[in-house]
Amino acid sequence: MPSDSPGRDQSADALRSRRQFLLVTAALAAAGPLARAQQQEPTFSTDVNVVNLLAGVRTKRGDIVRDLTKDDFVLLENGRPQTIRYFSRESDLPLTLGLMVDTSMSQARVMEAERAASFRFLDHVLRENKDQVFIMAFDLAAFVRQPLTSSRKELDDALSMVDTPTRKELEAGIGDGTSLYDAIVKASNEVMQKQKNRKALILLTDGVDNTSESTLADAVEAALRTETLVYSILFSDPGAYMFGGGHDGRGVLMRISSQTGASFFEVSKKQGIDQIFDAIQDELRSQYSLGFVPDRPVEYPEFRKLQLTTSRKGLIVQTRERYWAHR
Repeated sequence: MPSDSPGRDQSADALRSRRQFLLVTAALAAAGPLARAQQQEPTFSTDVNVVNLLAGVRTKRGDIVRDLTKDDFVLLENGRPQTIRYFSRESDLPLTLGLMVDTSMSQARVMEAERAASFRFLDHVLRENKDQVFIMAFDLAAFVRQPLTSSRKELDDALSMVDTPTRKELEAGIGDGTSLYDAIVKASNEVMQKQKNRKALILLTDGVDNTSESTLADAVEAALRTETLVYSILFSDPGAYMFGGGHDGRGVLMRISSQTGASFFEVSKKQGIDQIFDAIQDELRSQYSLGFVPDRPVEYPEFRKLQLTTSRKGLIVQTRERYWAHR
């Protein structure tokens, strides 16, 4: 039987070619958006490490300055100018706070005032849909009394149980001491290390440490490594050490706060603890967030010095003095 005519063979070939053309076109059309997305998606070298800073700015009179722009800041790392790539005013970002209460016997007569002010502070600062708070008490050892939570009720319940050791506990050797530095290290490493929001510890203490295994330098470095601000409130009982020599934790607390980029406060007749908590809340809601990529890549882990100033005269910038550079 004779084969199909040449004209029919050519028509079949043309049909196959057209089908192949349509299949290839469809495949290219489907791959096009993906290819374009891959081309547009930014890629970063593993050496790129964005360093974030939180900064507060005040006038010499102590008034908070809230209207600065990125161009108003000058940033140095180890003395070298850096380009500020990211900038925003952080008044509404979530907060992760640690309320650190000294429960050693030197605080026995001021504990009730500390607790009452803490209740009021949490009422004002905690946004239950955004912020998280944990409560840590420390004397001979540091204990998390309430893990991170957004529940005001849970925090109130835990705070009501924070107190100095009972006579029975003291007789059993429980609570007789103050481990301030260990508490900061523990809060930084065990809680703040895992958090990504703005982070701050609030210390309520007389600044005395007599039982820590950690040093003051260890405490500061732990906070710096976890990018945690440490606000210090010096609340002391002048009569607590009348038979044991004078103790002054002012210098210790000032160093911890200044090096981590936070403020130091002292409870006095002129400034009560409620006013101090109001000032801390105002600072936390009035910060600037700055980000930069260091001009010198990180070759080995190290602390690098930071210096942040403004081009406007007469302003004081508050931020951490160092950061932990690591890959």
